[in-house]
Amino acid sequence: QVQLLESGGGLVQAGGSLRLSCAASGRTFSSYGMGWFRQAPVKEREFVAAISWSGDSTYYADSVKGRFTISRDNAKNTVYLQMNSLKPEDTAVYYCAAHTSPFGSAYRTDFGYWGQGTQVTVSS
Repeated sequence: QVQLLESGGGLVQAGGSLRLSCAASGRTFSSYGMGWFRQAPVKEREFVAAISWSGDSTYYADSVKGRFTISRDNAKNTVYLQMNSLKPEDTAVYYCAAHTSPFGSAYRTDFGYWGQGTQVTVSS
């Protein structure tokens, strides 16, 4: 079992930055990859970024590439999502998720545990 708790969401103006955190507990954190997804109103949940167990491999959706950075600190059992140059279209509930393997991927079905989400709102 893995428990995930996101934090760091909020309201920010377009062009601003936020850093999301996700604290994990349960299974050994360094044994699985992690990811971030988001879901806007009336839209399906979509992939944002993922990272392997070691942090050596990262994956990004095209829409956030160059603006968002995923990282992890295995000593703190925490994964981060640094979001820069935010746009109104980034507004969504952001979820962190634990991968079913040590690796990362962009496929929602590869993630077995989910947090409850944190709201990010970007005003224009």
